[in-house]
Amino acid sequence: MDNKRKRMSDRLLEFLAMIIFLLFFFPLILVVINASKANSFLVTSDPLSLTGTFENLVINITEVWTSTNTRYQESFIHSTIITFFSLVAIVISSSMAAWVLVRTKTKLSNFIFLMFVVAMIIPFQVVMLPLVSWFRTIRDFTGIPLLRTHFGLIFSYVAFGAPFTIFLMHGFIKGVPYELEEAAAIDGCTRPQVFFLIILPILKPIIVTSLILNGIWIWNDFLLPVLILGIGQEIQTIPLAIARYAGAFVTEYQFLLAAVIIAIIPVVIVFLFAQRYIIKGMVAGSIK
Repeated sequence: MDNKRKRMSDRLLEFLAMIIFLLFFFPLILVVINASKANSFLVTSDPLSLTGTFENLVINITEVWTSTNTRYQESFIHSTIITFFSLVAIVISSSMAAWVLVRTKTKLSNFIFLMFVVAMIIPFQVVMLPLVSWFRTIRDFTGIPLLRTHFGLIFSYVAFGAPFTIFLMHGFIKGVPYELEEAAAIDGCTRPQVFFLIILPILKPIIVTSLILNGIWIWNDFLLPVLILGIGQEIQTIPLAIARYAGAFVTEYQFLLAAVIIAIIPVVIVFLFAQRYIIKGMVAGSIK
C-alpha cells in the first residue's frame, strides 16, 4: 500500500513538474511562432495561429543578423566581451574576498561581510543617478572615461555582482577544511599559491553557479547598459540593439522577436551544459 501511494505521489509530482515546464516554456513557443510570420500577419492574426513558415523565420533571423541599422553582429560581439570580462573579474575578486573574510575571524571581517549582504537588498534605482554623476566626476578630474566605454560597464557589473557572489562563496568556503591550507603552507606554498592551487579548484561548483547566474543577468540586462552606454551609440549590447526595433511610431515585431531568439540561444546552450553545477553549487553553499 505504501509503495502504491509513493508511485502515485511520484506521478503527481511529475505531472505538476510538466505543467510548470509548459507554463515557463509557453512564452518561448510564442516567440518562435510569431517570429516565423511576416509583419502583416503578425499584427492582424491570432498570436497562436500557425500561419508562419520556417522560411520566414530564417529570413527574419538573417535580416536581423546582417542588419546595418541595428548593428546586431557588433552588439553580439560587444555583449560577449562585456559578459566575459565581467564574469572573470567577478569570480576572481569575489572568491578572493570571500576566502579572506571566512579565514579572517575578526569583528571587522564580519562587519565587511554584513555590508556585502546589505548591499544585496539596495534597489538599483536608488543608485542610478549617483552612479552616472560619479562617473562624470571621475572623467572630469582624472580623464578616465567610464561612460560610453566597455570598462565603465564592466566596472559597474563587477561592483553590483560582487555582493551576491561573495555571499554564495562565503557559505561554500566555510565547508572547505582549513587543514588543506595548513598542509599546503607546510609544504612551502605561499598564500597566493594556496588560493590558486588549493582553494580555487575546490570552488568549481560554486564558481559555475556564479558564472551562470551572473552571466544570465549581464547578458540580458537593459537598464545598466542604457545608463552607461546609451542607445544608438558606437558601443551597444544585445538588449540595446533589440530595443531599436521598437520605434516610437513603428515596431517591427517579426525582427524584434527574431533578435530575441538569437539572444536566447547562447544562454540556453550554456545553461543546458552547466545546470547540474548550478544545483550542486547552491546546495553545497547552503548546507556547509
